Amino acid sequence: MPNFARIAISNVPGGGDYTGQIQVGPEKRTMNVLLDTGSSQLALDGRRYKLARGDHTTKFAQECIYTDDSGWTGAVIRTTVSAGAWGEPVVLKQANVAIAYRSRAMFDGYDGILGLAYSALDDARRMKQDTWDKRYRRIGRRGKSTKLPPYLKQLKKLGVVSDRFAFYTRRSMVRVGHGPAADDIMNQGLLVIGGARDGRESRDLFEGRFQTVRVLAQEYYNTNLKSLAVCHQNGIAVKPVHTKSAPSNSIVDSGTNAIFFPKRLLHALVEEFKPEQQKMLCRALHGYTVWARDLDLTQWPDITFVLQGPRRGRNARLKLKPCDYWQVDAWRKGHALSVFAVSSPGDGIILGLPLMNGYFTIFDGEADHGRGEIRFATRKG
Repeated sequence: MPNFARIAISNVPGGGDYTGQIQVGPEKRTMNVLLDTGSSQLALDGRRYKLARGDHTTKFAQECIYTDDSGWTGAVIRTTVSAGAWGEPVVLKQANVAIAYRSRAMFDGYDGILGLAYSALDDARRMKQDTWDKRYRRIGRRGKSTKLPPYLKQLKKLGVVSDRFAFYTRRSMVRVGHGPAADDIMNQGLLVIGGARDGRESRDLFEGRFQTVRVLAQEYYNTNLKSLAVCHQNGIAVKPVHTKSAPSNSIVDSGTNAIFFPKRLLHALVEEFKPEQQKMLCRALHGYTVWARDLDLTQWPDITFVLQGPRRGRNARLKLKPCDYWQVDAWRKGHALSVFAVSSPGDGIILGLPLMNGYFTIFDGEADHGRGEIRFATRKG
């Protein structure tokens, strides 16, 4: 069986997005990092991680700006990163780690971010001087552009584990009112690094067969959403997209605790519900309070997402249950929040944590000749 490691994760420090602990540097300092399939850099807050003897500075610099306009600028060092509380601990020496000396709206409640997407997003610039000593204020197009192998690619190259990871989660927003939020099992989950293609080391976490979603580009986890169906209705066809700037119409993103649709598609989806249900969804979408006591989730339908599979006619049909698209007791006991939102122009469809919460989700960077696949099996528990 291939090596693997399990990391306990929680959505509390990240305010809905999941974080997990890794140990960094010669002194094995514990750092709580956001787990994000929508980026590729491993970056730590320079206010929380201090360089130690044995850390090696470089001439590489990185900066990243995310879709919510948060971001950071940092110096790349080479150091040891360890992960895993169960299974064989995964230890990577000479890992590429950016130490952020400038940041904006980042690292609130957590110590860094672990990007799990492809090398294409791991941009860096080779500068003239040691970037930790110089701490370039602006990087932009200065220096020589290059790509650094992200964490998972480094693990695979060294034969430590396969280029594969999986999420086990239950919620996409923090549940409150059931004791301390950090101790609430609904706010906890697991990240599995490495492991077998069929997930055999994680049989305790899922049941049934996997459904496979094709990845269309080695950037984000780019997917093709073909249609949406409310209950057993015919469904809404979704137009495919394939341009240089947008190789697919959707991405699966663990660093997003909502599902974002273009305005017209979201409007069409809402219209598929019963009139009274439409009113409640519209109320939530416009920022008004929806009380959990007014929701009878047994009367709400499943939503089926049909995504392109690995072969013609082998599409994945993933169900989003009412308890996943209505997050009850989110941020305030008795409140219910909808996970649907309008995407920014050019962002397309972002399939965040709510779609993953009902499944054990494997992101396999080795499948399909290195293009990758995402596999979904029904979550246990």
